[in-house]
Amino acid sequence: MSGTIIKAARNTPHAPQDLGPCTQSVAFSHYNNIAAQLPVDPRTGKLVSGDIKAQARQCLTNIQAIVQSIGHVMDDMVKVTLFLTDITDLEAVDTVYGEFFTHNLPTRTVLAVAALPLGAAIQMDALLSNGEGTFPQAPCPLIKLARNSDRAPQDPLSTQSVAFSHYNNIGAQLPMDAATGALVDGGIREQAAQCLRNIKTVLESIDVPFDDIVKVTVYLTHLADLDAVDEVYRTFFPDSAIARAVAYLPARSVIAASALPLGARVQMDAVVSHGDGTPPQRVEDRHNLVIRARNTDKAPRSPLHTQSVAFSHYNHIAGQLPVDLATGKILTGCVREQTAQCLGHIKTIVESTGHGMDDIVKVNIQLANIADLDAVNAIYTQYFPDYLPARTVIGVSELPAGALVQIDAVMSNAESTPPQV
Repeated sequence: MSGTIIKAARNTPHAPQDLGPCTQSVAFSHYNNIAAQLPVDPRTGKLVSGDIKAQARQCLTNIQAIVQSIGHVMDDMVKVTLFLTDITDLEAVDTVYGEFFTHNLPTRTVLAVAALPLGAAIQMDALLSNGEGTFPQAPCPLIKLARNSDRAPQDPLSTQSVAFSHYNNIGAQLPMDAATGALVDGGIREQAAQCLRNIKTVLESIDVPFDDIVKVTVYLTHLADLDAVDEVYRTFFPDSAIARAVAYLPARSVIAASALPLGARVQMDAVVSHGDGTPPQRVEDRHNLVIRARNTDKAPRSPLHTQSVAFSHYNHIAGQLPVDLATGKILTGCVREQTAQCLGHIKTIVESTGHGMDDIVKVNIQLANIADLDAVNAIYTQYFPDYLPARTVIGVSELPAGALVQIDAVMSNAESTPPQV
């Protein structure tokens, strides 16, 4: 592992174990990554019986057990991602969700997916603030800044932006007009532009430049809409003269959703660098606490994103498809071969930044067929033979270019970015 800051990878018997090659929680510096929790009873190792409310409660109970096992509380939560197999279950899920988050609401992303492991109807993962840092960092009484703007759509169960330390997480933005509370008129281009405008409005409300975004995730109900979305996306990135001068683009992942809230065709969330930090941290000059965006020619490049974007103690790796570098096309082969190709690209990117695979703290896997998971795991454990990151796995209705698998990752970055040490 690079540097001297130590990862804290921990499991508790009070939440499900042995459901796959992952660790329940992996902390590094001032954040803790919680692996996706299925509605599994840790006493039996099986899905709980009952309706969607029972499954939602078990997911949240498992998350709470992990959070409490490491000396934290649910109020420390920064972000929750909620995966459903039926979007019409959301209202029932929300009645349970509100029992666990009564104030200091985290940001939230909600989507329906094609399938989940074990045939579950729901799954949730989470990002937790970690004010104590990880060894040898000294504990710091950092403040979580949860903020909303009246100029962007608000949600009674989430906060638009939650900053902690040197990162700010923006909850999923739907193509809603804040003035009307309804989806904007028009097609996919108008919806994509509204999502990005809402993100920009949220950032402007807290005086953060749009080009401080380090990672964007685009959720589409039809991947055929991606070309139209990309046309709009290009008009927002790069945003400033400084960013245009260096052709800065954030990392990005594109995920096919079976359905989105309100019947939207697209939604987007974002991870944002936060050079101000949160009190009592010293305010850094945003252009001195550097965003390090890097590409290597040994992995697939894209005109719409950067392969890896580091800021402070984290580095975000863009979604990797099983692209054959020799042909520029999806690798011909089975899911094992495609998985190895995706992970090989991630390994190449990680090593190009002077890191190793043990520095990865979170992995996200999207499968075109959830039944392929065992085959994927057989390859996955070859790349993570000892230390296992936190992980989220979903089945999706389709992947770009007909791929069978896509993988992105979050990496620890002990050396930080200048001028930190």
